[in-house]
Amino acid sequence: MFTGIIQAVGTVTALTPRGGDLQLHIDSGALALAGAKLGDSIAVSGVCLTVIALEPRAFSVDVSRETLALTTLGGWQAGERVNLEPALRLGDALGGHLVAGHVDGVAEVLAVQGDARSTRCRLRAPRELAALLARKGSVTLDGVSLTVNAVDGDCIDVNLVPHTLAVTTLGGWRAGTRVNIEVDLMARYAERLWSSLQPR
Repeated sequence: MFTGIIQAVGTVTALTPRGGDLQLHIDSGALALAGAKLGDSIAVSGVCLTVIALEPRAFSVDVSRETLALTTLGGWQAGERVNLEPALRLGDALGGHLVAGHVDGVAEVLAVQGDARSTRCRLRAPRELAALLARKGSVTLDGVSLTVNAVDGDCIDVNLVPHTLAVTTLGGWRAGTRVNIEVDLMARYAERLWSSLQPR
C-alpha cells in the first residue's frame, strides 16, 4: 500500500530485456534505501514493483508483460525520470489516499495551462474507467495522489500546486504525455459490488 505522496524522483539508468519481459535498474535519487531490503515494494511512477537487487543509491525490479501492456513502462528509455514512493509502514502518516500501485490503464494529457500559482491539467482517461472518476474524488496519476476538480465524460481536470510541480515529474507534462492512472480503491470495489447486484 502507498499514499501517493512522492518521496523522491529517480532515473531509469538501464532496461534489460529478460525473455519477453523487462528488468529496470533505477537510480533512487534522494530516496533513502538504507532500510530497504530485497522483496520490498516501491511504487515507480505509480506502479508497485518488487526490489530484486539493491545498491546504496539504486535498485532493480522486474516488470512483467502484463505491466508493460497496461502502463507507460513499455515506452520508457534510459534517462526516464520516475516518481518514487516506498510502501507504507505501520504508523506512517496517510497524507494522500490509499493507493495500491495496481495501475488501471494509461491516460493522456490533453491540455496544460496556468491557474494562478498552480497548473490546471486536463486528461483523457480510458473510457472504461470514466464511471469510476468523480468530482472531488481521488485519483493517482504517475503515482501522485490528486483531487479530481472536474469530470466531463472521459476527461478529468486536476490542479498541480507549486510543491507538486517541484518534487515530482508532473511539471514535465505536456499535451500528449501518457501517464499511469489508478482509480480510487473505494470506487473500484463499489463498481464491482454494483455490477454483482444487477440482474443477469
